[in-house]
Amino acid sequence: MQKSIYSSPKRQLFLLLCLSTLALLFVKKSMIENETAAFEFLADQPQGSILYLRSTLQYLSIPLIYMWKFTSLGFVIWVGCFLFGYRVTYSECWKIVMVAEFVFLIPELIKIGWFLFVQTDPIYYDIVAFYPFSLMNLVDYQTLDSRFSYPCKAINLFEPIYWYLLAVGITHYANKGMKPSWIIVLGFYVPIFLLWLLFYMIVY
Repeated sequence: MQKSIYSSPKRQLFLLLCLSTLALLFVKKSMIENETAAFEFLADQPQGSILYLRSTLQYLSIPLIYMWKFTSLGFVIWVGCFLFGYRVTYSECWKIVMVAEFVFLIPELIKIGWFLFVQTDPIYYDIVAFYPFSLMNLVDYQTLDSRFSYPCKAINLFEPIYWYLLAVGITHYANKGMKPSWIIVLGFYVPIFLLWLLFYMIVY
């Protein structure tokens, strides 16, 4: 299974990831967000066209956001591999990050299922604040300072799974053990991730 994933053409994997993200975003917006009373009210107002423009830009920006994320994080992983003397190319590091990204489709599926079958009459801010298995579930988003909203959602159960997949990818291409791969992930990616959250909270 692992070999089949990493042997798949990079362009096809990228297209699959973009289309999957696009499909989940479309379902979330059309069947959940757009059905809330707040959205229906705003859609009838003059600023309604802005909402639809914002949604369109979200769809179009998916591949651009992924390209930026994989390019920057792939470089971080490549630097770690290079300093450890691993012969892992930048292109392979780019692919490692891309394959690991698929794990973040799972919380989006959970979110859609939650609001379709469990909390079937949410308000718009319930949807925006919800992220399964995250710190956001332990706080009251209505009283939470808005600058802490994103970090509370970013710290979730799927993040360490993402780290694990990065380590698996490095191990696959480097043909080394998991321990050095974990050192690369924990020593290079995780500090960047935490610094990004700190930066977000400071400049928000």
